[in-house]
Amino acid sequence: MQINVLGSAAGGGFPQWNCNCNNCQGVRNGTMKTSARTQSSIAISDDGTDWVLCNASPDICHQIAATPSLIKHGVLRGTAIGSIILTDSQIDHSAGLLNLREGCPHQVWCTPEVHQDLTTGFPVFTMLSHWNGGLVHHEMQPNKPFSVAVCPALKFTAIPILSNAPPYSEYRGKPLPGHNVALFIEDTRSGKTLMYAPGLGEPDDALLGWLKRADCLLIDGTLWRDNELANTGVGRNTGKDMGHLALAEKQGLMALLSSLPAERKILIHINNTNPILDESSAERQALTESGIEVSWDGMRIEL
Repeated sequence: MQINVLGSAAGGGFPQWNCNCNNCQGVRNGTMKTSARTQSSIAISDDGTDWVLCNASPDICHQIAATPSLIKHGVLRGTAIGSIILTDSQIDHSAGLLNLREGCPHQVWCTPEVHQDLTTGFPVFTMLSHWNGGLVHHEMQPNKPFSVAVCPALKFTAIPILSNAPPYSEYRGKPLPGHNVALFIEDTRSGKTLMYAPGLGEPDDALLGWLKRADCLLIDGTLWRDNELANTGVGRNTGKDMGHLALAEKQGLMALLSSLPAERKILIHINNTNPILDESSAERQALTESGIEVSWDGMRIEL
């Protein structure tokens, strides 16, 4: 199983276009040991030739251009991306579908709840129906394994997670189980497994069972502290409001990850305010000492 991290930041990227927090200023003026990041998405393959895109970031065109393996050679127009899987209907995971319109039709797997949001509050499926067949919806049911034609050796299972529906969803503040899922991905040849969860609120017992099974965790690292946006002066929402479990709280994500047996524990979907983006920070050092990695754009993982 091969995984390309196309984008590792949360919504808005890093630096965020309209943000002058210490982190964003630091990456712009070169005073911080860090690297710029686009909004989160990954591509996964069982052979390094054909790829499944997991979440379509608004930055997807730049991400494809920076990833030679996603370019299909020998044809006038084409792509090595054969299927797309969405873990939720948030803008930073679905708006990139609009940028892929020239390549329609696309095979898109998502839950009924995500499909509803993307045909009503943010009607991407409806809009793209005018481009060469648009998006072909394949229903993804929680806890029911499925495979896709382009990477037949990989088995995917959508695992419901506790988070929130997007602001344009009629279920904002009252999400259903299918509004947010993690992906448990198994290479049926090697038996190696990946848990991909770029959004994570509170882990429940069912999710913990899946987390314990994974050889590699690629998981939500949005915030260091729950009240980080207020502390940095850039917003009022807490991590819990947005459906993200902060890293450093008493029962936060860092403590959870430290208790899990995975060979590799890697953070993705990192907000521009998070101090772990500074490679010289005490917070980054604390992660390193706990065996937790921080992903970057262009990171390659092989299981």
